Amino acid sequence: MFTGIVEEIGTVEEIRHGQHSAILKIRASKVLVGTKIGDSIAVNGICLTVTQLGPTGFSADVMHETLNRSSLSKLSRGGHVNLERAMAADGRFGGHIVSGHVDGTGKIVGIKRDDNAIWFTIEAKPELMRYIVEKGSITIDGISLTVAKISNTDFSISAIPHTVAQTVLSERKEGDHVNLETDIIGKYVEKLLKPADEPTGSSGSGNGISREFLTKYGF
Repeated sequence: MFTGIVEEIGTVEEIRHGQHSAILKIRASKVLVGTKIGDSIAVNGICLTVTQLGPTGFSADVMHETLNRSSLSKLSRGGHVNLERAMAADGRFGGHIVSGHVDGTGKIVGIKRDDNAIWFTIEAKPELMRYIVEKGSITIDGISLTVAKISNTDFSISAIPHTVAQTVLSERKEGDHVNLETDIIGKYVEKLLKPADEPTGSSGSGNGISREFLTKYGF
């Protein structure tokens, strides 16, 4: 589990592509402290397992499913990535619950400065937008952020200069794709409220808990 508080920016030293997979070699320093082979590190919000470890970096395997769901396939040598070690049991929970399992990608459609804040507007597919709520949490490239505005097709976050400077948000521009992980709590609640035979994300009435059910029993 992660918190979405980026620890450092790493540099992609090498990408070796297989037929449907890849091996990433990333130069880093801070996230290497206390890390051993088999540990998890979030790379742009994606939980990857350390398979090789050296004094100046680490390597990780990237599976077919991960390449399909994320923007890792667009990385190139020399590119920068956000890095975070898995949360320590005795650490501060500074962000929100982040699993490192990306739901999909979004596209930056607007960037504007508002006094000391920088607004990023991100377009996402309906199957992701349904879990994104105003004032709720969202993980963008591994960064825990708060949703400030929302529409049917996109959402906006307002980042302070420190967050932008300490992450790869400083390099993002309109048209770039970013990894998105929606708040895991919403997905669990939806799953529990749906009957077993009704697919998650459907709008069928089924036998789950409804507004009428709650009103009937005094909620």
